[in-house]
Amino acid sequence: MDIESNRAETEAWLILLRAPGIGAARLRELLERHRTARSALEAARRGELPADAAESRDWLRAPDRALIESDLAWLAGEGHQLITATSADFPPLLRDTPGAPAALFVVGDASALWRPQIAIVGSRSASQGGIANGRGFARALCAAGFSITSGLAEGIDAAAHSAALDAGAITVAVLGTGPDLVYPVRHRELAARIAASGALVSEFPPGVPGRPENFPRRNRIIAGLALGTLIVEAGLRSGSLITARCATEQGRDVFAIPGSIHNPLARGCHQLIRQGAMLVETAEEIIAALAPLAARLGTHLRERLGTAGPESAPLAPTARDADYARLLDALGHEALSIDALAGRTGLGAPALSSMLLLLELEGEVAAEGGGLYIRRQAVGSAG
Repeated sequence: MDIESNRAETEAWLILLRAPGIGAARLRELLERHRTARSALEAARRGELPADAAESRDWLRAPDRALIESDLAWLAGEGHQLITATSADFPPLLRDTPGAPAALFVVGDASALWRPQIAIVGSRSASQGGIANGRGFARALCAAGFSITSGLAEGIDAAAHSAALDAGAITVAVLGTGPDLVYPVRHRELAARIAASGALVSEFPPGVPGRPENFPRRNRIIAGLALGTLIVEAGLRSGSLITARCATEQGRDVFAIPGSIHNPLARGCHQLIRQGAMLVETAEEIIAALAPLAARLGTHLRERLGTAGPESAPLAPTARDADYARLLDALGHEALSIDALAGRTGLGAPALSSMLLLLELEGEVAAEGGGLYIRRQAVGSAG
């Protein structure tokens, strides 16, 4: 169901998401039983909640209409979306994680959440060497076709986001606030750049401030979206270690850059390495380690590209193959943008973005940076 075009279903989602005492796990249980948010809301209003959930029932029966209308107004803004766990557009790697959010508020290009991402996180008070390492690894990983995911914080996070943007690549920022707020405030310009080419993501509704308890939940999403997590610098009490722990719990690889034994910001990385994180000195080591999981993401993409939506019939393989053939024919010896490919193929930008990602994972297409793509055989034959 396309909830963006179904006001009643969208309203039901917003009421459920804002209900006090109904966390993501309980909401997902309700949805598994009732399939739609409207049905889940009606069941909860009738009493299908634990006896101690009186506050939740009171809200569900008489929600703050002004607040819900404000949420709807926010969703009507350009580039604003609500992607729910029941939607086929929900990112598959995150869907597979324990404790996954019930929904995501997105500003920007939601298809960025389907790209192969590597999380880069670290100290807010990073050293100059740490900043340089964060930027260098981000650039190298982007050159290999990966997107960078981080938390928009000071230090390593901001360095990784900025390096990806400067390389013409896509980056995703997961927020510990509502999607309409930026924390820290000084990163407003950086957030705007990220939203223009990638995405800002939050599980919190608009207007929710950056409370301390929000950031561990943000860190779990960072780890859940990414194929693996790189810790650049971290003290022993760094929040980055929470992201690393989340990645480990989710079965994802954790990478750590070692440092001087005299540097307090290296101690968190050294602790992770002792606990089993992979010591890395080059981005190539990360790329090699993540190849199998990238292939798994490619399988999810094949399944997603086979349907136009959760209630649609599968697209015939012959039709899908014809679209891919048309795309590959359009890609020649010159690097082209998605807009140029849309003009040549007649295919929409969202479909092209997903198709190009799948072809990247299969080694048929290379991302040239700056949003340009070229066939690998053309790369190999040049020169």
